[in-house]
Amino acid sequence: MEKQSGSNIYIRPLTGEDSEPLLDLENRNKDFFERFSMSRSDEFYTLDYQQHRIKEFQQRQKNDTGYDFGIFTKEGKLIGTISLFHVMRGSLQSAFIGYFLDKEQNGKGFTTEAVKLIVEFAFHEVNLHRIEAGVMPHNAGSIRVLEKAGFHIEGMALKNVKINGQWEDHQVLALINPNDE
Repeated sequence: MEKQSGSNIYIRPLTGEDSEPLLDLENRNKDFFERFSMSRSDEFYTLDYQQHRIKEFQQRQKNDTGYDFGIFTKEGKLIGTISLFHVMRGSLQSAFIGYFLDKEQNGKGFTTEAVKLIVEFAFHEVNLHRIEAGVMPHNAGSIRVLEKAGFHIEGMALKNVKINGQWEDHQVLALINPNDE
């Protein structure tokens, strides 16, 4: 289920062999990632937890409730993660998207490429109708990534997600499967 872009990266589901590189990625980017996500316990930054996390990713995929991928360079180095989560079926056929990229790799277009790859997967292989993203308004880089990948701004969700003990507003962006319009 590997997806490759025309240039510098590919995405694929994480396996047990990725637990050490995933732990390294999380440890090196701890302060950076936690600026945009909820606080994580000390246990999160252990190899055991990352192995458990990958098993949860695999179970979510089996259950069709989430699809979690690593973002890899052409050379095979793990530089980030990207996920479709809260997959909803029935009359919704939707999911949320989330991603993290190594701070050293920002500004190179890798996240935009990864978003385009997971969108292609979502619309063509998982048959979703809609993908939604929530981004803190001050995270202009992430909003730009989503807009470059075709997402449009729908509005503001006030005090939507608790991050580092504070309820944060989130800009809501979405993309509709063009085959469903």
